[in-house]
Amino acid sequence: NIRLAKINDLESIVNIYNQAIYDGEKTADLNPYTVNEKLNWFNEHLPDKYPIYVAEENNIVIGYLTLSPYRPGRIALRFTAEVSYYVNYEHHGKGVATLLLTHAIGKCPKLEIKNIFAILIDNNIKSIKLLKKFGFKKWGHLPNILELNGKILGHLYYGLTIKQYPQGYVFTAK
Repeated sequence: NIRLAKINDLESIVNIYNQAIYDGEKTADLNPYTVNEKLNWFNEHLPDKYPIYVAEENNIVIGYLTLSPYRPGRIALRFTAEVSYYVNYEHHGKGVATLLLTHAIGKCPKLEIKNIFAILIDNNIKSIKLLKKFGFKKWGHLPNILELNGKILGHLYYGLTIKQYPQGYVFTAK
């Protein structure tokens, strides 16, 4: 089940994100977060423009996806959003990220989002493959800007222009 996140989901969201921090090389954050530290972040994701979606199984949050503004306050960029997604490690390889992306992309026309992009660490092969499956293209690369676990890595930007699908269209990956 994919649905809009509620404040009660924040603890699960933070725990899932912290898994990626502990694992290393999945995010540029190095220190885990508390629920309190992510409260403002959660509240800034307004459901009618920049939502957080959660995937749940048996009423337990097992993954989430955010659509975030790109360079907030710059009105000419209002139709572009950054997409980020994380899945509980116990549920990797089960298609959860695919379901989240499918849902979010399908909602983009209603949210008036015309372009989405993901920023990922350049050795994150699984995410690169997933994004390509959805038709994302490499829009940019910032080489050698991260130092994680003693490695020098870069950031990749993968983007997708959202086609204005008819009302009720359900996006499916290639």
